[in-house]
Amino acid sequence: MTHNSADVTSRNASRGRTMNESTTTDGERTAAALPRPGVLGRLAGASYRRRGRVVAAWVLAIAAAFGLSAAFSGDFTADYSAPGSDSRQAQDLLEERFPAQSGDTIDVVVRAEGGVADPAVQADVTALLDQLRTQPHVVTVDDPYTTPGGISEDGDILVATVNLDVVLPDDMPVEETEELMALADAAERPGLEIALGGQTVALAEQGEIGSEAIGMAAAAVILLITFGTVVAAGLPLVVAVAGLALSGLLTGLVAAVVDVPDWSTALATMMGIALGIDYVLLMVTRFREWRAAGLDPERATVATLDTAGRAVMVAGSTVMVSMLGLFAMGLSFMQGASLVTIVAVLVVMAAAATLFPALLGFFGTWVDRLRLPLGRRRTAQLAAGGHVEPSRTWLRWGRLVDRHSIVATVVGVGLLLALAAPFLGVRFGFPDAGNNEEDRSSRQAYDLLSEGFGAGANGPLLLVADLESPRDADALPALGEAVAATPGVAAVMPPVVNEAGDAALLTVLPTTGPQDAATEDLVHALRDDVLPGAGVEVHVGGVTATSIDSTENTAERLPLLIGGVVALSMLLLLVSFRSIVIPITAALMNLLSVAAAYGVVALVLEGGWAGQLIGIDTETPMPAFIPVLVFAVLFGLSMDYEVFLISRMREAWTRTGDNARAIVEGLAGTGRVITAAAAIMVAVFAAFIPSPEVFLKVIGVGMAAAILVDATVVRMLLVPAVMHLLGRANWWLPAWLERRLPQLHVEGRPEVYLADVDGAGRRADEPELAPAR
Repeated sequence: MTHNSADVTSRNASRGRTMNESTTTDGERTAAALPRPGVLGRLAGASYRRRGRVVAAWVLAIAAAFGLSAAFSGDFTADYSAPGSDSRQAQDLLEERFPAQSGDTIDVVVRAEGGVADPAVQADVTALLDQLRTQPHVVTVDDPYTTPGGISEDGDILVATVNLDVVLPDDMPVEETEELMALADAAERPGLEIALGGQTVALAEQGEIGSEAIGMAAAAVILLITFGTVVAAGLPLVVAVAGLALSGLLTGLVAAVVDVPDWSTALATMMGIALGIDYVLLMVTRFREWRAAGLDPERATVATLDTAGRAVMVAGSTVMVSMLGLFAMGLSFMQGASLVTIVAVLVVMAAAATLFPALLGFFGTWVDRLRLPLGRRRTAQLAAGGHVEPSRTWLRWGRLVDRHSIVATVVGVGLLLALAAPFLGVRFGFPDAGNNEEDRSSRQAYDLLSEGFGAGANGPLLLVADLESPRDADALPALGEAVAATPGVAAVMPPVVNEAGDAALLTVLPTTGPQDAATEDLVHALRDDVLPGAGVEVHVGGVTATSIDSTENTAERLPLLIGGVVALSMLLLLVSFRSIVIPITAALMNLLSVAAAYGVVALVLEGGWAGQLIGIDTETPMPAFIPVLVFAVLFGLSMDYEVFLISRMREAWTRTGDNARAIVEGLAGTGRVITAAAAIMVAVFAAFIPSPEVFLKVIGVGMAAAILVDATVVRMLLVPAVMHLLGRANWWLPAWLERRLPQLHVEGRPEVYLADVDGAGRRADEPELAPAR
């Protein structure tokens, strides 16, 4: 249905005078009768009018953050051990009693044709080790020719351990590690193969992540296609870049206070880019609708923040609630990742509330300028009743879902369960150098160690004994024999007692690799059956034991995270939309989206055709913190789309009282926006996939696939289908609860602005605004 624009605006002006005005004798409205915008609307109006000052304030804030970051920025580091675990106690005891052995290590692995005992080979190896001893952060370098177990049984391979003065691999400067690798490369010659291994080397080989430019470029293309004009597409990008600049600098300050893993900065950056663009995309779309409805630029800006802006604030709050759930895991690196992501989201929300309306003050009248030659004009029309006419394509889709709601529900749930199925066979653990690409030094060292010393050489167990009295040392020989006799133990190195004589260290080589389930069984057997009868307090540590403890700790706390985040999110939606049913269905839908993401991640980690598409060609265990992180991020982002969709449905429901019409109008009014927002999210997270970091690669593919599924199968199919089946029950709220809940009006009061338009697109009591300066 089409309407003459003059007739529409005339009717709106007339309706506005009857509904919202009191008149004086000369026919003019009094200011007292004008509706007052909410807090966001008033903030938007102030930012619009003082746009120059707001932009200057953002520039000054970025400059101040740059100065503070340069002066006080901390180093990125991460401790993946579980607090209070046996491996953590072993590490603490090592740091206290064996400071030289408590730091991180690098393995120098050498294979020589004709054997490593050849005098020429021994001379070359000794010269290399002497060079390594002079490098920064190197404490000691073992002599493989005198250290027990330093040479393989066949005499072809040796390993020398380089002890560093840094406890965590992240603490070792990359350039220093690269210098060690360069010395090893220079010592190689025909017949002499040298490789450096260890976590420190693997980190240095990763290089810079740098996926932000890819995500921004992809987002720019999608925005241009969506809006068809350079100005409309540019506004979300400018806001996102400003937010990225400020939050990126603040991340360094967070790192000065808490442990922040290096990969979390990339995650926070991508979240900031994706959310910043998505939020402003929603508001630009609503701004253009208000302009098409006849509002002048300032009034349209106020109306946009007073309606779509409210949804953005609720959506951002759900993301922060989800990320706060990571604190329930009790792991310092997750808390650091949570904090930097929350900072990024807060900055994005602040930019959306202040910088965006200020930019509209400069460019609001030009939002449809610089149109692409192939772009078609995308402007809203006013429909009967004064609301904005939604997309006809999405109207037809919404009606189709309404007619076949049962089929749509069955198909949607079936697709999600099929995607989630691979997660049932997932194997948890930490990827190691054995999962790296074959041309890397860390992978070559890993393979050489396995070849020469057995699979367990890549994951030795460190048994740290606390010798409280001199008599405790007498128990060490029997302890070594008992451990050596344990099934799954390949070798036990002679115990090393520290200078004070109050601690001993035994290195145990399992017969199986670090990722093997049998190695985990061995750790539990030692702790439960062997060590309790040793007559001395012994803790099992090392990278492998730390990985096992961290995995078990995460698995124990995961239900707490899920329950807490789901409960808080449901409470937020309950207050926002004043409904019992909507929070419950939203939580269930989001959990299905998360399950689908888990299934996709498990599929690529199998190392089959799906994994090979993204560079994972070997079976790789899933780090236990990946499901935790994916849940927190995806649950928050899924709630974003839910808020965008339901706020428009609630708006239509409030206006019409017709559930079916509200669902169709809400879907039609947000379908294009959610689709474009999801495309941007997918592009931004897919930029993680080329990363050499397995963690980021897995997060990228899981999030990209999950958001694609969530925005299509869940939001555009399953949610409207289920809501059609539930009918008016969607909006049910007990009377006693309705009286006690605050009135947030997430959908705003759009009828106020539509009823407050005259034929010139202004409030009748206002003079024409001066052009944007």
